[in-house]
Amino acid sequence: MEQSHHSEIEKKILNVLDQIRPYLQADGGDIRFINLTDDNIVNVELTGACGSCPYSIITLKNGVEMAIKKAIPDIKAVEAVNV
Repeated sequence: MEQSHHSEIEKKILNVLDQIRPYLQADGGDIRFINLTDDNIVNVELTGACGSCPYSIITLKNGVEMAIKKAIPDIKAVEAVNV
């Protein structure tokens, strides 16, 4: 993937995460972008309450991944590096 396209996608990912973040913070958690792989998988770190919550993987897949894939159809998946 060419670098400028990769950077554009990363900017969009950060924008979506900024929109989701207040909802996670309301429950005592947060999310941090780690990287975008060459095969369009977004790696994130769930922090605070989200890092230890038994429902965090559901939040990740049904909330975060859905929002990112809706905004950026090229994304294949969102995975937490610490869950």
